[in-house]
Amino acid sequence: MARGVMTVPIDHIDCWIFDVDNTLYHPSARLFDLIDERMGAFIMRLMGVDAVEARRVQKQYFHDHGTTMAGLMRHHGVDPEDFLVDVHDIPLDRLAPDARLRAGLERLPGRRLIFTNADADYAARVLDARGIADLFDGICDIRTTRYTPKPEAEAYRMMIGHLGIDPAKSLFVEDMARNLTPAKALGMTTVWLDNGSESGHRDHLPDHVDFHVNDIADWLDTLPEHFGP
Repeated sequence: MARGVMTVPIDHIDCWIFDVDNTLYHPSARLFDLIDERMGAFIMRLMGVDAVEARRVQKQYFHDHGTTMAGLMRHHGVDPEDFLVDVHDIPLDRLAPDARLRAGLERLPGRRLIFTNADADYAARVLDARGIADLFDGICDIRTTRYTPKPEAEAYRMMIGHLGIDPAKSLFVEDMARNLTPAKALGMTTVWLDNGSESGHRDHLPDHVDFHVNDIADWLDTLPEHFGP
C-alpha cells in the first residue's frame, strides 16, 4: 500500500530524511527487544523495582515524553549519556545488508539524511550493519537536539538548522505516525512506514501523512524512473 504515490508531487525534493529504528530495518528483526531489556534493567537498578514495574514506567515515559530517556531525565534526573551508552550496548547481528534497500536509496536525488531519537554512534552502527552507511550525508541525533526528542517541535527546529535543510524541499520517513505531525506542520512531505512497529499508529492523523506505506524498499521502487542514474 502506498497512498498518494500518484498524487503527491516529489520532484522538488532535494533532502530525504529517514528515522533509523524500525525504519531502515524491519521490526521483525526485533532489535528493539534487546534495547527494551537493557532499558528495563536500567530502570530496575535506578528505582529499585521489579521487572513488571520497570516495564510499566518505561512504556509510560515513552508514551508521555517521546522517549523513555526524556521521562527519566525529567522525573529522576538521569544523566542522558549514562542511559544512551548503556541501552545501546547491544549486538547488531540480527541485521544484514539489504541490496534492494541500498539500490532504492542510491536512486534518490539530493542528500540522504538521518533524524533519530537515538545517538549518532548507535545510528552509524545500524547503518553499517545494513550496508548503507556510505549513502548518508548527515545525522541529527538526540545529542544534537540537546536530548529533546521527536515529536517535540524544538527537536525539528534544531534538526533543520543542524542539517541545513529547506522543509519545503524535504521528505521525512518515519515508522511512528506521531513523529510526522511536526514535520508536516513545517512543510515537509511525509511518509508513514506502517510496518507494525510498537505504537507506530499512535496519534495517527491521516491529513499529516502524504504517503502511507508498508515496506520501505517497495515504496522506493515506486518512485519515478527519472530518479535513477
